[in-house]
Amino acid sequence: MPATRPSARAYAMWGIGLLAYAVAVFHRSSLGVATVEAQERFSAGASAVSLFLVLQLAVYAGLQVPVGVALDAWGSRRMILAGAVTMAAGQLALGLATDVPTAIAARVLVGAGDAMTFISVLRIVSFWFPGAAAPLVTQLTGILGQVGSIVAAYPLVTLLHATSWTATFVGAAATGVLVALLVLLALRDAPEGTPRPPAVGLAQLRRGLGETWREPGTRIGLYTHLVTQFSGTVFVLLWGYPFLVVGQGLAPGTAAGLLTLLVVVGMAVGPAFGRLCGRWPLRRSDLVFGILAATATVWTVVLLWPGRAPLPLLVLLVAVLGTNGPGSMIGFDFARTENPAERHGSASGVVNVGGFVASLLTILVVGVVLDVLTPGTSADYDLDAFRAAFAAQYLFWAIGLGGVLRHRRELRGRLARDGVVLAPLHAAVRARMRGTSAYR
Repeated sequence: MPATRPSARAYAMWGIGLLAYAVAVFHRSSLGVATVEAQERFSAGASAVSLFLVLQLAVYAGLQVPVGVALDAWGSRRMILAGAVTMAAGQLALGLATDVPTAIAARVLVGAGDAMTFISVLRIVSFWFPGAAAPLVTQLTGILGQVGSIVAAYPLVTLLHATSWTATFVGAAATGVLVALLVLLALRDAPEGTPRPPAVGLAQLRRGLGETWREPGTRIGLYTHLVTQFSGTVFVLLWGYPFLVVGQGLAPGTAAGLLTLLVVVGMAVGPAFGRLCGRWPLRRSDLVFGILAATATVWTVVLLWPGRAPLPLLVLLVAVLGTNGPGSMIGFDFARTENPAERHGSASGVVNVGGFVASLLTILVVGVVLDVLTPGTSADYDLDAFRAAFAAQYLFWAIGLGGVLRHRRELRGRLARDGVVLAPLHAAVRARMRGTSAYR
């Protein structure tokens, strides 16, 4: 890893990885803005369309740990290349599909390829950028990659309405092929002279994975990712657009604009979160608690609002959800700082499971509740059905909060044994302002 400021080549390698991730987000989000068209094309209800995405996310989450282990052994370039090709195949299959089983298989391929991408890009960051720059670049990776959601929300929807389902998703597949070619030709795993990890046997892999899991920093990262990520992900990937259009009565263009606002807010706050984590590395959990409190509070107001919520309140909801993605990146920062470099891939894989397991379960529950409360196969869901469905979020917020609190105690206990005891947050802020120690 470089010992000085990042080089131009480091930014070039990161740029290639970032492009691959943005295209992966585009593939991941493409079904969410075509939910109504998917129901019409496949004659499917909400539960069936939810199943498309649930299985996609289940594959994504289920592959995170195996992909992390493979990443530590084989490197980012091979994994990103395999992911781009796999996602392109999935989008091609979806474009040609005319029945539900084929469409489900297509989204499973997208989930498998997507699973190989993000943590592989994070590994590029860890090798090409100095430690002090890593939190900021990690945040920028997660946020700038969401440009793929904007492409899904506008150009893909425009193309879908102007042409056909097949033309749209075959075109999406072509972007994956182009990314695969760029990765093959230009991406490199690490700077020249970086030692390659030694080949290890199955017993060593199991032992390393066990050590990764036993590390409290990995587990607080997992619960951080869970508690901050899933609400925004569920909203962007599938149920936000129908909630805004069908439940809240917004025009499709307004709903698409709000989804774009969510991404823009994330881009704005992500660098700030990265700098805060770099400057206050022992206070990252306080930032997590703030994001959780804001998200749960604004959702509570929206769900309890009598009748349809006013547009300013929906704008506030979307703006707060925009902090969820950057907040989830804090989980990877916990894993990075508390694990040695040779375990970064597997640690990131474990962390990435949290939010996506919560997301897929929430997506499934929302679809089931909407179907139960809506007669027949109609997609004309009323607002009360959406309220009941989105109430499932409170369970996962409670689980995530409990996990963060538990493993924060373990980490702080280890710090205390090393002689570092954190002062209360208000005292730490005053100490920072005075230029004195925040510890005792």
